[in-house]
Amino acid sequence: MNVVDLTSKLRGRRPMPHTVTMDEIDQALVQALRENGRAAFAELGRRVGLSGPGAQERVRRLEERGVITGFHASVDPAAVGLGVSALVGVYSSDNAETDDVARRLRDVAEIEDCWYVAGEEEFVVRVRAQDVAALEHVVSKIRRLRGVARTRTTVVLSTRWERRAGPLPGAG
Repeated sequence: MNVVDLTSKLRGRRPMPHTVTMDEIDQALVQALRENGRAAFAELGRRVGLSGPGAQERVRRLEERGVITGFHASVDPAAVGLGVSALVGVYSSDNAETDDVARRLRDVAEIEDCWYVAGEEEFVVRVRAQDVAALEHVVSKIRRLRGVARTRTTVVLSTRWERRAGPLPGAG
């Protein structure tokens, strides 16, 4: 199974090709929405040279093609009581099925992100918790999952930036 198939299974979606063909207007719309997901269609249209309804139609098609997968609010974790962040490397047991471990990790509510990686660990997950004691509880929960042999936790001291919308390949 390749990484694209696994990633799609983990998200509960059908496999997608590595890239979707987009023209310059599609790329500009995607970049604009990555920078500001709340931008009005009229504003998006102005940025890319379309009317508001034209931009709305393009965004709808990008959603249908699986390029845009959703819109989310960025929340300051500390402001909502999640002051501790950690990256947890998850080492699977020799006989564990990757997809089974991924499904069990998905059931741990405190895990925000899960990456299937190359290297010693099979997965790296991002966990947010109220404090160190709560983080310890979550790590213990992960260690008890069937198919998990051990974990390695790196506590984040400070976040310099997250979710930066870097340039898309081929974009000016």
